Amino acid sequence: MAIDTIRKRDGTEVPFDPAKIRRAVFRAAYEVLQDDAKSAAVADRAVPGVLDKTAGLRAERPVSVEDVQDIVERVLMEIGEAAIARAYIVYREEHKKARMTKVFLGVQDDLKLPLNTLLVLRSRYLLKDDRQTIVETPKELFARVARSIAAAEDAFKPGGRVSRAQAEDAFFRLMTGLEFLPNSPTLMNAGTALGQLSACFVLPVEDSMDGIFGALRNMAKIHQTGGGTGFDFSRLRPKGDLVATTKGLASGPVSFMRIFNQATGVIVQGGRRRGANMGILRCDHPDIAEFIEAKLDETAFTNFNLSIAVTDAFMEAVETDAPFALVNPHTGKTAKTVRARNLYDLIVFSAWKSGDPGLVFVDEINRGNPTPGLGRIEATNPCGEIPLLPYESCNLGSINLVLFARDGAVDWPRLAETIRWGVRFLDDVIEVNQYPIPEIRTMTTGNRKIGLGIMGFADLLIKLGIPYTSEEAEKTAEDVMRFVREESLKASAGLAEERGVFPYFEKSVFAQQGPRLRNATLNTVAPTGTISIIAGCSSGIEPLFALSFVRNVLSGTKLFEVHPLFEREMMKRGLANKDLMARVGKAGSIRDFEEIPEETRRVFVTALDVPPAQHIRIQAAFQRHTDNSVSKTINLPYEASADDIRDIYAMAHALGLKGITVYRYGTKKEQVLSFEARPELQGWAGAGGGGLDFVTAGPEFSGGCVKGTCLF
Repeated sequence: MAIDTIRKRDGTEVPFDPAKIRRAVFRAAYEVLQDDAKSAAVADRAVPGVLDKTAGLRAERPVSVEDVQDIVERVLMEIGEAAIARAYIVYREEHKKARMTKVFLGVQDDLKLPLNTLLVLRSRYLLKDDRQTIVETPKELFARVARSIAAAEDAFKPGGRVSRAQAEDAFFRLMTGLEFLPNSPTLMNAGTALGQLSACFVLPVEDSMDGIFGALRNMAKIHQTGGGTGFDFSRLRPKGDLVATTKGLASGPVSFMRIFNQATGVIVQGGRRRGANMGILRCDHPDIAEFIEAKLDETAFTNFNLSIAVTDAFMEAVETDAPFALVNPHTGKTAKTVRARNLYDLIVFSAWKSGDPGLVFVDEINRGNPTPGLGRIEATNPCGEIPLLPYESCNLGSINLVLFARDGAVDWPRLAETIRWGVRFLDDVIEVNQYPIPEIRTMTTGNRKIGLGIMGFADLLIKLGIPYTSEEAEKTAEDVMRFVREESLKASAGLAEERGVFPYFEKSVFAQQGPRLRNATLNTVAPTGTISIIAGCSSGIEPLFALSFVRNVLSGTKLFEVHPLFEREMMKRGLANKDLMARVGKAGSIRDFEEIPEETRRVFVTALDVPPAQHIRIQAAFQRHTDNSVSKTINLPYEASADDIRDIYAMAHALGLKGITVYRYGTKKEQVLSFEARPELQGWAGAGGGGLDFVTAGPEFSGGCVKGTCLF
């Protein structure tokens, strides 16, 4: 009689599942035979013998996992499949190595997560005691977060439509199912004494010593609790300007930025990571040229992303080759006049050379400012997806789109339900959050801005059989984000009925135009960073950067990773051999692999297969239905020209984007993903890789931000 339970390695007994044996034998057989039908036939022949022998063992003692694996090896040998038996042994050893590595990490894997996901959870998210020993499991992490955020429901009794228990159960289900994840500070700090849950902050920098160093002090508090900060340095008087109180000369905004950068470098966020900043300067500031060139030295401003606040007037002056006035912010007088195109050429060259600065289209941002009665928006968070007023913060969360692909289509009803819970979760975060300074509490609770977004868009397209490079991809982007937007508005309006509108509602555009909302903003598209690794999906709305690569993980350990959807497709087509995967890992693209069917090559594109204009059109499709901003990197090949970047900037402005970031591969020595041989020495990737080493990634590479500054 077949056994009904099996003893796991930790001594517990669980129900015995013969399907797991069949899957393991099939994988081992497929490694050798590269044929679905033949591999299934081997599994069908082997499994009955395995079940017979395990039933015989049961009479003697409890049957363990190791017993069953030993029996599988024997049965494969007995039925004449020695090569497959050897493949099964390798399969078994690989799993053993992964288990031992997880044990070494000190993490109990109660959600059966990939090794690299556990590494990220261990380094950043799981709670530790005073000896730095992990004291919670991944499942317990999500339970802690769900319990903490759901406590907000008690503040709205009576009249609340959802009980605390219902909310806690729904939040836990969404997170453990990896369908929705909040930003990193919420995962890190919810339910702890720290309690600061927002990722994004903007702080004002006033033109005085008190103003500058007050902002520096506030930045330190925010970084210490896990947040990132954005600053507009445009109010600071230019270098060489007279300081009336001391009769000395001002050193200019770039010099003070160095102090902010240095301070960021010495503050560790809760023992987990360094902070990150966005530094912004207006295009009409007299020190704009120094700002543009600030990161040409790769060792400078390593804790900053830089963006120029570009006005419509500047872009028009560039178009008409007109003179452009640089204005002293202290006096309001023109300090000098320059040719707009000369300044634009300097911006383009610096971005081509270093990846910085990006552009923030500040007038477009303020055309969408929901609370103009409270002032103009001048700055964004570190990755640019959240424009905020001074002292505002925002908390983010992302929905894993690939999990909503079903039978070749999007499961819209299930996505709608997840959006409703996501909006509720993020509104609850505002309620239970512990704010680092009173001014931030006032502004944040006054506007109640949230940023519900998506990740896994490239994976969704693959599941739907849609090339990222197609018009259909643009349509899918627009359809998805329009739906997210419409359902978010419904959810926020529902919360407003239940809890009231946001306190500054009367100073918002909604006071005259409607609807009555709980939140001044609702949606964003973030780079998603490490939460993409946890969710096991592609980053934000980025295309895949690589289909197979080597990841450096722990103490020199290297893991060869293949994108799971690509591996599954190759297995289905009988092409999943290690030699091919290795060649793909060297080439960085499969566009010239003639042995792979054209249909597959069309769907499994990588970032550098995507023309720059298509990157922008995808970003624009999302931006049309996003009230905050959309974070995306326009990844370019090493040989891209400055003219390519000039065209990208012009197209981004014409399409109404709120910001644009470009990165030409190989322009930084330190990238989170790279070919180990520099492209300028061996030529860019082509068929077979042209002698290039494997694409190699760092432990926290999530598939989108190659230059490594998208942290949240």
